[in-house]
Amino acid sequence: MKRLHRPSWLPIDPYIVLLIGVVAVAALLPARDTAAQVVSGASTAAIAFLFFLYGARLSTREALDGLRHWRLHVTVLACTFLVFPLLGLAARALVPTVLTQPLYQGLLFLTLVPSTIQSSIAFTSIARGNVPAAICAGSFSSLVGVVLTPLLAAVLLGGDGGGFSGRSLLTIVLQLLVPFVAGQVLRRWIGGFVARHRKVLGLVDRGAILLVVYAAFSEGMVRGVWHRVSPARLGALLGVEAVLLAVMLALTWYGARALGFGRADRIAIQFAGSKKSLAAGLPMAGVLFGAQASLAVLPLMLFHQMQLMVCAVIAKRRSRDPEARRETPAVGAGLASGRGPGGAP
Repeated sequence: MKRLHRPSWLPIDPYIVLLIGVVAVAALLPARDTAAQVVSGASTAAIAFLFFLYGARLSTREALDGLRHWRLHVTVLACTFLVFPLLGLAARALVPTVLTQPLYQGLLFLTLVPSTIQSSIAFTSIARGNVPAAICAGSFSSLVGVVLTPLLAAVLLGGDGGGFSGRSLLTIVLQLLVPFVAGQVLRRWIGGFVARHRKVLGLVDRGAILLVVYAAFSEGMVRGVWHRVSPARLGALLGVEAVLLAVMLALTWYGARALGFGRADRIAIQFAGSKKSLAAGLPMAGVLFGAQASLAVLPLMLFHQMQLMVCAVIAKRRSRDPEARRETPAVGAGLASGRGPGGAP
């Protein structure tokens, strides 16, 4: 349990520091010509491997066992794939006065990404909420997001995202869905191996995500994408994302109360329904946006760090509520299975 808790004194996720470092390397030493082709091919293979591991790690049986709490899971899915996208579409009114079109596309993509698994579990546990429900909610969101996020992106972003077409959708299926299904099918035979070597495989797929980020930002530098972003626009993006996070935190908490959920369930709904997965979103953006992926993932990277910092404070406060001592659910034995890819939140 303790290894899932992020230290309260740690203001920045160390993985974000690594991502920023990779972005800096891409800015100084972008891959060009033959090197760019090699990096692009390696990135494609890395994305397929990541989704294969997603499938191999996600316990379908445990997810199905959680269906008895279907109202909670439907609520989280509605927040993730309905309310979030609606807010993203509403933000279209901020273009071009507050956000540029490319930054808005990245913001809208952020609202389509599935929820986190590990950090939702960790914060729910700290706040003394319904941890088993958080495990199932995160698992459902990841499972649904493999299919729904690319489809929503194709519908809502249209040609702006990366020129969606039948060929683009075929690429999504081959690079994301097929490896995921293969992982699920082979889980019966390789699940034990994956569980025993979780730490090593976690380092491997975190490294793969770093490679995806380098490929995206490197291509963006070569094409001059970053010349279109000013510090003022970045500041505006941060402000918009802060409002987005505040709205979702309020809606998930008070909305769950209005729906009649108890305190423990409300905590799980708030943490699972208000966050977005960096680990799932980064490789998806690489497939969906191509050369524009560097700007597309920037809003997600900023939102990821913001949500961790804000939710850490909220979870700590919730743990001190007098009501928390009277309503503390047991933690399910399947907690470890709720980890995201490589433990990435």
